Amino acid sequence: MQTFFDSPLPSAEDLSNALTFHAFEIEGIENVRVRNSNMEDQALDVKVTPNRGHDALSHRGIAKEISAILKIPMRVDPLRENPPDGGSLEPRTDTIKVTVEDPMLCPRFTGAYIKGVRVGPSPEWLKTALESIGQQSINNIVDATNFIMFSLGQPLHAFDAAKLTAKRNSWALNIRLARKGETLVGLDDKEYSLSPSMLIIEDANAGTVVSIAGIKGGKPTCIDESTTDIFLEAANWDGVTVRRTSQALKLRTDASDRFQQVISPELAAYGIRAAKDLIVELAGGAIVGYVDEYPQPQLIRQITITTARINALLGTILNDEEVVDAFERLGLPFEKKGGEFVVTSPFERLDLMIPEDLVEEVARIIGYEKIPTTELPEFQKKPDINQNFAATEKVREELVSKGYSEVYTSVFADEGERAVSNKVGGERPYLRATLLGGLREAEVRNARNKELLGLRNIKLFEIGTVWQGGKEKMVLGVADDEGIHESELVSDGKAKRYEAYPISKADRFTPFSKYPFIVRDIAMWVPQGPDAISEVLTIFAQEGGLLLRHVELFDQFKKDDRISYAFHLVFQSFEKTLTDAEANEVMTRITTDVEKRGWQVR
Repeated sequence: MQTFFDSPLPSAEDLSNALTFHAFEIEGIENVRVRNSNMEDQALDVKVTPNRGHDALSHRGIAKEISAILKIPMRVDPLRENPPDGGSLEPRTDTIKVTVEDPMLCPRFTGAYIKGVRVGPSPEWLKTALESIGQQSINNIVDATNFIMFSLGQPLHAFDAAKLTAKRNSWALNIRLARKGETLVGLDDKEYSLSPSMLIIEDANAGTVVSIAGIKGGKPTCIDESTTDIFLEAANWDGVTVRRTSQALKLRTDASDRFQQVISPELAAYGIRAAKDLIVELAGGAIVGYVDEYPQPQLIRQITITTARINALLGTILNDEEVVDAFERLGLPFEKKGGEFVVTSPFERLDLMIPEDLVEEVARIIGYEKIPTTELPEFQKKPDINQNFAATEKVREELVSKGYSEVYTSVFADEGERAVSNKVGGERPYLRATLLGGLREAEVRNARNKELLGLRNIKLFEIGTVWQGGKEKMVLGVADDEGIHESELVSDGKAKRYEAYPISKADRFTPFSKYPFIVRDIAMWVPQGPDAISEVLTIFAQEGGLLLRHVELFDQFKKDDRISYAFHLVFQSFEKTLTDAEANEVMTRITTDVEKRGWQVR
């Protein structure tokens, strides 16, 4: 980080506090041993928020934040010093032709053809820099691409040009979606099966996949000691496609982390030039030329804001000079037109889109602690009541109070009036016209566990939307011992009334076993007395042990001086599926114990 500044930076702890109160949380400060020495340095683990993944997943991005917060000028800003002229890359070369089939998935593809490099170990400073952030040194070419990625935030990849297929002394790359059945052996020596939703780079002359776009390069075109000519790639990939591919392949890389956050296509030109310069410095060689497929350049975004608007939203009394100071510290170009600031959003700050974004920037730079606490004004208008919400809450509270449990079932069905466009998969391609089917499935699933839960009746309800008779309706569905019913819910909360019965309630939470349970019934004559039921339960507990999950008394009657009790006993293991023989063994022990006391098992 110090390389971005001439003035000495504060301690790691002070930098941590500054970033925490003005930008990002700090996960921790780690002591890092400097390579080949007994010295230690410190590394900050910065938790960059998702809205700043566009620009701050880089050392330059964090340095820019430190500069703005602490008012320390940067020695050099690589995204502001010597920028590529208008984003163009010169000289151009036709030696490598690039075709992009869908510019929406690859907004920009840049490349540099470099001849005469010498692959070898990286210098000590580069090895030290990479190892300090947990990266393994590979060779001077690969290390250069990784260093620039962490420095500027633009991922890069280098191909061995000799391992690409040449026709008439030229190469061709095609950016397309993979075809079913295609595979690629990655740089990690693992083979990846590709699907048509995944974006790849193809060696067009050979018709083979050489890279999974934005995620992993291929082993067949990797850089090794024999490499002399390279094609260096810095592209901009669609973040959604990269994220889905990364998840599908269970392959997460530093490059994919950056692309799925979405970065500016303008950054590719800065990355390719910086990497080319470093590679030539470390490995020799000379640039033959660049390729740059960039059909729709990023638009320049301008945002208008006034000091009065900033103060109105923050409750502050800032003046124009303080707002100017915040903009200049943040490196936000602006022009003052009358009482308005017209701010040009830097290309890498994709998060700055509306005036409120600028208000937030000013607030965090001046310091949240300087924003006064003010009471909210009294709300004059009587709040509107959402009638549908009120109606559903009224019915929900009533049914829950009577022992019903609410369920949520799928809005998709096998049949219905409205078919769903672009439904993923062919299952249940319609919007439901009734709640009855889903409630019936829920009732069946819950009924299987009725004994385990100690329930006499299954009582469920659902409040949901159905599409029926050409209209969208809010409907109440109920499943209980009277059957399964539904009725339209009207705005006053009225619907068909259902009788409810009390259910057993658990005193405390107990975990569920994933294995099936077994139910056994037992009935017995015991002498009448105040302790009879307690003695029976003691027998069950002693002989049933951990396998006995639930006991329910479902019948009793008296005759002479005796009383008959009948119980449901539910057995279940947390370790395996119980067999009938194991349940019978427990029942035999219980029966034996009962008969030893002179009682009679019916």
